This record gives sequence, structure tokens and C-alpha cells, in this order.
Amino acid sequence: MNTTRKLWIGLAGLLATSFGVLLWMGAKIDEQAPPVPERVVTPRGEVLYERADIERGRQVWQSMGGMQLGSIWGHGGYVAPDWSADWLHREALTLLHAWAVREYGDSGYDALPEERKAGLRERLKVHLRRNTYDAANGTITVDADRAAAIAAVAAHYDRLFGNDPEMADLRADYAMKDNTVPEAAHRRALAAFFWWTAWAATTERPGARVTYTNNWPSEPLVGNHPTGGTYLWSVFSVLFLIAGIALLGWHHAVSHGREDVPARLPETDPLAMVRVTPSMRATAKYFWLLLALFLVQILLGAITAHFAVEGQELYGVPIAEVLPYSLTRTWHTQLAVLWIATAWLGTGLYIGPAVSGHEPKYQRLGVNVLWVCLIVIVVGAFAGQWLAVMQRLGLERNFWFGHQGWEYADIGRFWQWFLFIGLMLWLVLVGRALWPAIRRGGDGKSIVGLLFLSAVAIGLFYGAALLWNEHTSLSMVEYWRWWLVHLFDEGFFEVFATAVIAFLFTRLGLLAERSATVAVLFATIVFMAGGVLGTLHHLYFAGTPTPVLAVGASFSALEVVPLAYIGYEAYHTYKLGRSTAWMARYHWPLMFFIAVAFWNLVGAGLFGFLINPPLSLYFMQGLNLTPLHGHTALFGVYGMLGIGLMLFCLRGLKPGVVWNTRLLKGVFWALNIGLALMALLTLLPMGTLQVLASIEHGYWYARSAEFMHQPLMEMLVWLRVPGDTIFSIGALLLAWFVAGLWMRPGGEAALPVGSRPTAQEP
Repeated sequence: MNTTRKLWIGLAGLLATSFGVLLWMGAKIDEQAPPVPERVVTPRGEVLYERADIERGRQVWQSMGGMQLGSIWGHGGYVAPDWSADWLHREALTLLHAWAVREYGDSGYDALPEERKAGLRERLKVHLRRNTYDAANGTITVDADRAAAIAAVAAHYDRLFGNDPEMADLRADYAMKDNTVPEAAHRRALAAFFWWTAWAATTERPGARVTYTNNWPSEPLVGNHPTGGTYLWSVFSVLFLIAGIALLGWHHAVSHGREDVPARLPETDPLAMVRVTPSMRATAKYFWLLLALFLVQILLGAITAHFAVEGQELYGVPIAEVLPYSLTRTWHTQLAVLWIATAWLGTGLYIGPAVSGHEPKYQRLGVNVLWVCLIVIVVGAFAGQWLAVMQRLGLERNFWFGHQGWEYADIGRFWQWFLFIGLMLWLVLVGRALWPAIRRGGDGKSIVGLLFLSAVAIGLFYGAALLWNEHTSLSMVEYWRWWLVHLFDEGFFEVFATAVIAFLFTRLGLLAERSATVAVLFATIVFMAGGVLGTLHHLYFAGTPTPVLAVGASFSALEVVPLAYIGYEAYHTYKLGRSTAWMARYHWPLMFFIAVAFWNLVGAGLFGFLINPPLSLYFMQGLNLTPLHGHTALFGVYGMLGIGLMLFCLRGLKPGVVWNTRLLKGVFWALNIGLALMALLTLLPMGTLQVLASIEHGYWYARSAEFMHQPLMEMLVWLRVPGDTIFSIGALLLAWFVAGLWMRPGGEAALPVGSRPTAQEP
């Protein structure tokens, strides 16, 4: 049995086992999700909330932006509070104050000596952590004191989400528009939902000494501290990381030095000889769309960041009245995924006929129809989200056409179905173009096959977005949502990109097809070994049982293992770029691939593992160390990769045009320096200060307006300006460069196809 076949069998076995365990864990999550009661009552039979109130409150929360305006259980935006932690702290303080007044006089809790405070806190822990849910009749019972505290906190939220002038400053601090939820009945339902999420965060599971959310968030008043399992599995995650790096190092030492370069390198650029078919030429519009989405995303990102200091205004202009924070952040995060995905969709459509040399019938029509569908989806979905956030769509239509409220999965279900059908069309277009190459066989068959299978996975795994409905439990929505975000956006696009890059190097004649196939299959196995079950590290505190924490911590550590040798990958790419004179034509696409390797190590590796272990994430989830990882991994890895792939395709689409390499040099360094400054001047120091606050005072304080609007924190927000400005200049230069490929008169004649580069090339 040859090495390639063994690797294919190993990959199939790994995926079957990993997804089997992941599905089994999903069943356990579904069984043990925090219960939603039929009623919340007092001992006297007074009904505070019914199940319909809680479910309607979740609909209201989703329609106003959901995770884009504050967070629930740590997942969501960073300017407004985590509503679960905020409610929990306010309810705890209200109870302590009421008890203190009743038992010790009118001065209240804050005026008591420490020993009396300690006694009340111990009573509070027992009082709030006790599980009074009766599964037989679906009822949660709260005493009169707690009922009064719930009413007091609900009144606070009623005023906050309405238009109370006394709450204007706090709304601005939270970047909320006035009358975020204009209907009083909806505000009451919203409070019911917030209360339930806080109840799950502080109520112990039956027969356990841990809450439904594994004692998250950190809240000293109610005894929410990291569990023993949180400490234990954090240690094991480090051990798994060290062991994985050691094993990969051993493999690298054994396999290092194997010849993977062909005996004779091509004298001219083989890809310059590829016939550009009509469908390949039609992919150019995907890259124009990419640039438009990228530029709009940057603009929305700047507005979103500015909301952190002015709240409802943009340099004095009351922008929140027409474009509130929850909407700009929604579009900013959605566009990040959309423009990067557009780069890869365009690359797949370009590569298919280039691999096989076959142009299927009506392929160009399919490419054009899919492009139109992308525009319709973006415009339609974004319009629906605007209507939802402005509370003009109605709760009955919101789930299908408005704002679902789930970060990175915000668009309405109708648009998700539309996008899924579009991905199926893309899969058909790519698959039928690749099929002749797969049937031909040869040494490159496995790379083409892996390229095709990753395209299948990309198309099918978006279907995870369709596996929850409007009233699916919060824990199960999170489970399927991370299938979408982690496996679809991060997992199989990574495999697709690895296969595309390997294909490019083999077609350029710089890598032997057999050794490149082995390398790609091995890299896929290493990545998927941690990547599939590592999905669970997003779910430590999402109402999931302890085994999720154990499995997620163990396997998410393995996700970092391949990144330990990323320097070798970068150096290998650099050597290939200097192997022949004509490779100077691909200097800047390769530089973007080297940047991918760098940001893989820093963004996905260092900053990713910083927040991955359970103990780290317990204090860091939803703080600014999360977007530190998000920005440097999402753009640093996938964004840079998308730009690199786009440049490779553009070199093939315009083979005779001399590139303005000074402009590309400016693009490259502006994007990388801007991203680094954004991370180091703002996100890293802000996140670090928040973690210290979370450890010392509780999670609620790290997300509070009191902490976030200190002069130091606001200064750190303003320090985003240099990095954001440099980054934006890089994006504008990229757009100008691409436009110049079509606008420059006579450009096609400047460099004959297949010739050596002129002095203008690097």
C-alpha cells in the first residue's frame, strides 16, 4: 500500500471518528442544556414570567442585534455589557441591600462592617445557587425577596432600552440608540430572557456543585469561581500542546531533507501558457466585488470602533438614529466573512478550468449568475437587518428576513437558504470543471481530489446554519453556530487553501506532484486532528456539561501544533519564490502567503492559544483579547490568503500586464503594519487590563461602563487611529492596483506571454 493511499485511509478514519464524537457530544449538550421553565412563580402562586415571555424576549434580543449589542454568556460585542453577567450582579446587589436594610437598618449593605457583609454574601450564595426548578411541572420558584429584586432589575432594563432621559448617558456608554426597544411589552419580555440567562449562570445543575454554565461568569458575590475541571483540563491542554509539538518535531526531523523539487525546473512560467477560458475571465468581477466589500467593511469598522468613545455620534453627527452600533458591527463582521469567501469562491471558479483545461457548457453563465446571486444576498440580507434593528420588521418576520442575532450567522433564514443554494451552485460549477482532471488520474490526482472534496465540504457545511430554528435551545444554537464558524469558515476553507496553493506550486513546476500530494494530505490530517473536536473549545460556558470542557480543551490545543513549525513553511515558500527568474512575476502573491504563515503563528497560534485553555477563557471570554485573536487570525490568515489567491488569479487573467510592484509593496506593508498596530496599541493592552479587572472584581466590572470609559481605556481606543489609517491606505492602494490592471492603456502588450520579467518586476 503506497503512502498516499495510507494517508487517505488515515484521513477518512480520523474524520469519521472525530465527527462521530462531535455528534455524540452534541446529543449530550442537547440533553443537558439549561431548562427553560414553563413558569417562574413565587410560593404564593404569583406568576412572574412564563415560557412565552422568555422566548419572546429572546426574539426581541435577536431583532435588536443580539450578540452585536453586548453579549450573552460571553459571546457577542464588547462595548455594551454581557447582559447575563450584568443582570446577575445587579440582582445580587439588590438582594444584599434589601437584606441589609431589613436586618441592620437604613444604611444598606455598603455601610455594614465586613463580618456582616460576609454573612450576607454566604446567604446570597446559597440563595441564588439553589436549584428550585421542578422538572415535573416545569416551574421555577423564587421567594418574595428575589421576586422584588427581579422586578427592580427589570425596571432598570425597561428604562435603559426605552427612552428614559436619565439613562441617556449610560445608553451612550453602551453605544445603544434611544428607544432600542420601543414597545414596553417587548422590553418586559427582554428582561425575562436576560433573567433566564443569568439564572442559568448562577444556578447549580441537579446533583452537582457547578452551575449550568460551569460557574461562568466570574462573580465573587455568588461564588462563581473556576471549577476544578477548569484548572485540570487547562493543565492537560498545555501538556497536549507540548506532546503534539514534540511529535511533529520528530516527524519533521525524520522527513526533513526529502527531495520535493523536480529534477528540472521550467524555463518559463507554465501558468502564463494556460488558456484563459470565458468562465475564467468572468471571475474577474468576483475580485472587483471583493474589493468593494473590503472597502465598505473597513469603513464600517472605523465607525464601529468610534462608537466606543462617542456612543451615539460620529464627531457630533447623531449617526445612531439611522445607523446604530449594533448594525455597523453586524455588517462589519458579516462583510469580513463575505469578502474573504468571495476571494475563495472566485479562486475556485478560476482554478477549475485551469486544472482540467476543460470549459464545461454554460460555465460562464453559471459564474455570472452566481455573482448576481451574491449581490442580491448581500443587499437583501443587509436591508432586512436594518429594518430589524430599527424595529420596523416585526418579530414574526425577523427570523426569516431580518436579524438572527448570532454573531457571524446574523442574516435571516431565507437569505441563509439562498446562500446555501448559491454554494451548491458553486460546488457544481467547480466540480464539473475539475472532474476531467480527476478522471485523468496521475500523481496530481490526490491534490485535485482533495481540492474537490474541500469544495464539497465548504458547500455542505454551510448547511449547519440551517440546523437550528427560532426556538432551539441557546446551547444547541451555539453548538451548530460553531460548526458554521469554526468548521466552515476556519476548517475546510483552510484545507481548500492548502490544496489550491499546492496545486499552484505543482503547476508552476516547482514541486513534485507526488511529494506535494503527501505533504498536503499529511497537513490536512494534522490540522483536522485538532480542528474538528477543537470546535468544542467555543462551548465551555454555553450551558454545556463538563465533558465538553475536557474534550474541547484537549483537542483545541492540538490546533496550535501545526503552527509551531510555521517558520519552515514560510521559508519553504520564500525559497520557491526565488527558485527561478520568472518566479519574480509571483513575488507579491508569495509575500502574502508568507504573511499568512506569520499571522498563523501570531494570530491563530500565540493569540489563539492565549484564550483557548478553559482557565484563560474563563476570565478572557468576550473581552478585547478575543477580537485580538479574531482580527489577527481572520484577516491576518484568511484575509491575507484571500488577497494572495486573488493576485495569483489576476496574474493569470492579465498575463501580459506589467505590475506596478511599488504599489503592491505599499499594499503589503500597509496592511501588515496597520494590523500589527491595531493589535499591539489597542486590543492587547485593553484586553489585558480587562482580564486583570475580571480576576480582581468579577467579569461584570471588566465589561462595565465605569471601567470601559476610564480615560486610559478611551485613550487606547483612540490609539487605533494610526493602525486603522495605515491599514485603510493599504486597502485603497490595493483597489487602485487592481483597477490599474484594466485601466492602463496598452498594458497587455507590455509583457509577452511566457516571457521573462522586465526591470519593473521585482
